[in-house]
Amino acid sequence: MSGSAAKVISIARGEVGTHEKREGGHWVNDSKYNRWFGRIPGYGQDGYGYPWCAVFVAWVADKAGVPSLYPKTAGCSTAVNWHKSKGRWSAYPAVGAQVFYGSGGGAHTEIVYAYDATYVYTIGGNTNTNGSAEGDGVYLRQRARRDAYLYGYGLPAFPEGVVTADPALKGKQGFTYKATASAPAGSEAPKPKYEPFPGADFFRKAPRNAIVTAMGKRLVAEGCSAYKDGPGPQWTEADRKSYAKWQRKLGYSGADADGWPGKSSWDKLHVPNV
Repeated sequence: MSGSAAKVISIARGEVGTHEKREGGHWVNDSKYNRWFGRIPGYGQDGYGYPWCAVFVAWVADKAGVPSLYPKTAGCSTAVNWHKSKGRWSAYPAVGAQVFYGSGGGAHTEIVYAYDATYVYTIGGNTNTNGSAEGDGVYLRQRARRDAYLYGYGLPAFPEGVVTADPALKGKQGFTYKATASAPAGSEAPKPKYEPFPGADFFRKAPRNAIVTAMGKRLVAEGCSAYKDGPGPQWTEADRKSYAKWQRKLGYSGADADGWPGKSSWDKLHVPNV
């Protein structure tokens, strides 16, 4: 692996799928990143219930061995001012940049791993599947570069230089201008061990997919088979009845054990990646 930007992106992508704590049926912000950063008085009984998107960025920088290149703070506005005070601010994306959203950049922050003429591709903590600022885990996101919600970018002073779309930085020392840029070599995300939840609508459309076969084999292994034939790639009523057995095995009942997969029960099933 070469370059600090590649190391930062690789570590951040390795965290995709990590979630904060869930208590009483709700996500409560408390995450391993908060625990690393420390308590902030006034956020829950133990001080760990604060939004952690900025803390996630600082954690990644620390694990990548470049903690001085990103601000160590839980506040997005503080992080914006940190980059600006160092003269490392741009309206254009860069590989490894810290991107900020909302009024003054104070709503949310993520790490850029690639960009093209239309979109910026990011890894964000404390977000979710719809990309809102308040979330539950670490996700890969795609954002429109010209979205009014996007405020700007902090450009870390990587030793190898910064790949950026900012035309004003073309030819300047420490910067490489590229109108579009993919993720650096060596920063590819590791293939997950288990198949991520494909969404409730996926199953209701009666798909024919290898994921259905892998799910069925796991249900059989868990002693939850209602199959006469298979399992196979086509979603059938036998799949739904088998999954209902799995839900009941987990202690669910009523509408929560109707055989339609949900994220919580799916994550516990550990369907191998296909």
